Amino acid sequence: MDQSPYFEFDVLILGSGLAGMTAALSLAGEKRVAMITKRALIDGASAWAQGGIAAVLDHVEDDFEHHIEDTLTAGAGLCNRSAVETIVRNAPESIRWLVDHGVAFTTDSDNPSGYHLTREGGHSHRRIIHAADATGRAVQTTLEACVRAHPNITLFESHFAIDLITQRKLGQDGNRVLGVYVLNQATQQVETFAAPHTVLATGGAGKVYLYTSNPDTATGDGIAMAWRAGCRVANMEFIQFHPTCLYHPHAKSFLISEAVRGEGGKLVLPDGTPFMARYDDRAELAPRDIVARAIDFEMKKDGLDCVYLDITHKPAKFIIEHFPTIYATCKALGIDITREPIPVVPAAHYTCGGVLTDLAARTDLPGLYAIGEVASTGLHGANRLASNSLLECVVLARSAAENILAQPSTPQARLPLWDESRVTDAEEEVTISHNWDELRRLMWNYVGIVRSTTRLKQAERRIALLHEEVEAFYARYTISADLLELRNLATVADLIVLCAMQRHESRGLHYTKDFPEQTAVAVDSILNPML
Repeated sequence: MDQSPYFEFDVLILGSGLAGMTAALSLAGEKRVAMITKRALIDGASAWAQGGIAAVLDHVEDDFEHHIEDTLTAGAGLCNRSAVETIVRNAPESIRWLVDHGVAFTTDSDNPSGYHLTREGGHSHRRIIHAADATGRAVQTTLEACVRAHPNITLFESHFAIDLITQRKLGQDGNRVLGVYVLNQATQQVETFAAPHTVLATGGAGKVYLYTSNPDTATGDGIAMAWRAGCRVANMEFIQFHPTCLYHPHAKSFLISEAVRGEGGKLVLPDGTPFMARYDDRAELAPRDIVARAIDFEMKKDGLDCVYLDITHKPAKFIIEHFPTIYATCKALGIDITREPIPVVPAAHYTCGGVLTDLAARTDLPGLYAIGEVASTGLHGANRLASNSLLECVVLARSAAENILAQPSTPQARLPLWDESRVTDAEEEVTISHNWDELRRLMWNYVGIVRSTTRLKQAERRIALLHEEVEAFYARYTISADLLELRNLATVADLIVLCAMQRHESRGLHYTKDFPEQTAVAVDSILNPML
């Protein structure tokens, strides 16, 4: 049998969203970079982002302190103020970096910044720079061209990272990350990648829930790999449910941007009655956790399949110009948003917790960095402020690159190849598809927008059984992408439940009927696999 391929690079980047691409481009001037992504280069969640990037660019109407305070308020007492200040103050420079790389944001000659800035829920001012209503797509396609053209970046698409290779795993002293085993989905061979630095930019875990705004790639791979390797994770109970995902049988995970509410859209019941003012003085501009819970309550109270987002009071020209993607998608499904309200439901949207890092994106393990949604930096606290996520991707990716470039070069010993001598091919995959479906339904029904101790305990017991079944399957049979994703989702589901059971209060995105009040002191939920 031929030996499986072996690769050596200066830096491995797992994931190809905004965080991964920014890191790659920031490193490639001096380092040989491998970008490893399990689908095509642009298939991650970043390209799905509609609203934009939060940054103080209009210094006449806005300032850093307002952005900092808005972020801290949304985070419900759990933000790390130092992280918030660092990321907010680096926002304008990060926007300039994107513009320098060719990103064409929507302009406005009447604004002092030169750009059209919109406002979203939780923001006290207009500070969201955007490219119409498809900012993520515009940013990603622009950076994709830069990445594909760079001679120092080697792309490995359709390559699925299986597990990190650490000193501990090889029986050595210490626990430095030395590389990663990767499944080449074209050849079904497991390849070995070695490098002194590995960057997790693998995104979040929205697919652990039955209903999500995330793409199919969001299966918590980086969080699970880091946990298995020995990294702490934090605040996994804080799963942000976006209030407004399009409700339509032929629309899969299509988000209706926060900006629709920012521009005056009203949430209404089927009879046209608005309801958000009953829940919060900020009405539609309240933070996402409040809006999602309000919609969830109204739907359960009246047995509704959905509620509606109505922006028909705005001129049709305004709607089409500001939301061309949303207008075209809804129109193709028979919904004219200039004349009728949009049916919407909440859906799992963003993983606020993740792998614990510092502000250089360093994890607990030497040689391992985590950036973007996979990481827990302290920026988001108990609830992410709208459009801070893409900002964090750029700021922390550049910070990680700066730290990597400052490290001395170190020679590396050759790593052992993947051993699959004791596994066989599975005769059928029905176990994987059944457990995948059961896990996602279980998480939606028991660990969703509103929780209880009884339901969390039930979820914990069933997830433990699922996890045991998956690990047994993984140990016996040849791996596949579906099995790897299920393995990672089972791990992440367990981490979410463990963090949720640890929190005896309701704070931010975590709401439990058994502890409806907020405690006086905010404490992070931190899990340590080494204990």
